[in-house]
Amino acid sequence: MFPEAGVRVYLATGVTDMRKSISGLSILVGNHLAMDPFSGHLFAFCNHRRSMIKILYWDRNGFCLWQKRLEKERFPWPETTAEVKEIQVRQLRWLLDGLDLNRTKGHRGLNYSIIY
Repeated sequence: MFPEAGVRVYLATGVTDMRKSISGLSILVGNHLAMDPFSGHLFAFCNHRRSMIKILYWDRNGFCLWQKRLEKERFPWPETTAEVKEIQVRQLRWLLDGLDLNRTKGHRGLNYSIIY
């Protein structure tokens, strides 16, 4: 569903008016977040009730807008003072599945080297 590898994911923290569609959200990305909406990166927005997420991205020749609305549950939208939070694509999938990004941590990475 989402574009190829190397894409970045940006969460617009806080509340977004979900009446906005492609034009309104792309203006929000460009003016308020000071980012390039044509970059091909994913920009995610959440409503006040945390029951809806919209994801905007540019795909070669036009914008795509993806939306998920929950009927009973709420998204664990990150709380931060920053206006934008960058996450990985796999973390976006976790978020869409209802996992709290602040509580979800994988195994630590190990770095080995050969000693001669």
